[in-house]
Amino acid sequence: MTTQAVGYFKRVVAVSAIVFSAGSQVGRAQIDIASLTSAQAGDGLKEALSRGISTAVSSTGKPGGYFDDATIKILMPPSLQKVEKGLRSVGQGPRVDEFVKSMNSAAEEAAPAAKAIFMEALRSMTIEDAKGIVTGGNTAGTEYFKRTTSSKVADAFKPTIDKSMDKIGVTAQFKELMGNAPAIPFMKTPSVDINAYVLEKAVGGLFVVMGQEETKIRTNPSAQVTPLLKKVFGGRL
Repeated sequence: MTTQAVGYFKRVVAVSAIVFSAGSQVGRAQIDIASLTSAQAGDGLKEALSRGISTAVSSTGKPGGYFDDATIKILMPPSLQKVEKGLRSVGQGPRVDEFVKSMNSAAEEAAPAAKAIFMEALRSMTIEDAKGIVTGGNTAGTEYFKRTTSSKVADAFKPTIDKSMDKIGVTAQFKELMGNAPAIPFMKTPSVDINAYVLEKAVGGLFVVMGQEETKIRTNPSAQVTPLLKKVFGGRL
């Protein structure tokens, strides 16, 4: 990174931190940010994103990481919700619940594979990328990772999800459930690639959690857990 580019990045971070601070904090933020070195500016951004990555991956990649989080829980595919309702009406509710749990378990097993991909993208970040993230919205970093890593994350998740769904019998459960659906009067069962559906939801859910963590670090002083994060994003030491 050239001296000119680093200097510009420092000024961009300063402007951003002033924007993030509010009310009586603005004046103090302006003074404190002025003392930031170029290295601190860059390191602060990378530390924030690295923490967001680690938290998102660890929280989703554990038992209940998807299933217990209402914002990312993988439910029955929308095209099968009528089928789900019909199955529950004929006493198949516990089987449906077991199937839903198993879809989420597959996503939870896959999540840890994303960390190395995200960290590589962080190391490859350019000055233009950093500018866009610092001056962007509360989830600008997440959007950067989504734009640059989505396909790689999906490729990394797919073998794990396929293996997990086979191991815990998700696909077999799905076929059995759908086999019971014709017994319900007037019920049609749409064709669904359940593995592809779980893969899409697993990747999307991970980015949702990452965005939540990034927003916390940018806006919540209690999430700015190191002096550098406080200085860059909170405008104070």
